[in-house]
Amino acid sequence: MSEKTRYTDVELDEFRQLINEKLEKAQVEYEMLRNNIANLDGNDVMDTSPTFKVLEEGAATLSKEESGRLAQRQMKFIQHLQSALIRIENKTYGICRETGKLIPKERLRAVPHATLSIEAKNDKK
Repeated sequence: MSEKTRYTDVELDEFRQLINEKLEKAQVEYEMLRNNIANLDGNDVMDTSPTFKVLEEGAATLSKEESGRLAQRQMKFIQHLQSALIRIENKTYGICRETGKLIPKERLRAVPHATLSIEAKNDKK
């Protein structure tokens, strides 16, 4: 029996469903982070006493910077998931871009946007 070169359509549908679930959660988290950055949740330093205002503004700035970094990371994750969906449509999903072999299902379930097998990833180090 020859080695399998791609996942079946049924398997690809299973991965598509998994990715869509992760994508939906990631987009919700991204929106929460964006709202935090834009201060749309209504918490502001305007209602605090002047004594604590400087401390509050400093903490708010740090919080917004951290939220900004998290939002960027989340957007990158969303883009990777969207790319994985495109690979599913092209029927190239789950094929290691270095070795050309199938990435094990266990790895794809854990990291659905993976483009490298564990062996190829370890070789890059």
